Amino acid sequence: MQFDETDKKLLQFLQEDAKQTSKELAHRLGLSVTAVYERVRKLENTGVITKYVALLDKRKVGRDFMVLCHVKLTQHKKEFIQQFEREVMDLEAVTECFHVSGDYDYILKICVQDMEDYRSFILNRLTVLQHIASTHSSFMISEVKNTPTILL
Repeated sequence: MQFDETDKKLLQFLQEDAKQTSKELAHRLGLSVTAVYERVRKLENTGVITKYVALLDKRKVGRDFMVLCHVKLTQHKKEFIQQFEREVMDLEAVTECFHVSGDYDYILKICVQDMEDYRSFILNRLTVLQHIASTHSSFMISEVKNTPTILL
């Protein structure tokens, strides 16, 4: 989809704060409220904007122990991959899951309370899944950059 400069600015403003009203956005963009509303609707209807969410402070909700867990499956059979992907969707501590190339098959971003919570998650939730050959964990020392914003 092609975006004009107004669409790009609109998307940037919405990514910064999706609670802005059409009136506020119209003022920032120099457009009418109706024009902004129609642009937003078009972006939603075409699937460019998929949903609106509230971003939480991980420290304030007690989930600031972040782990990147690399997972290797026993085999690359289609049914093993599909089963793992279905099962990982039910793991609440997993906030992101990527099927990747390289030495491991998946990278999971896991947010838990602390090391004890992570140990419990690994022992009771993750390693009980079928077809996992091995895991490798990296623990976050500090967060250098974390942004959901995609620039166009």
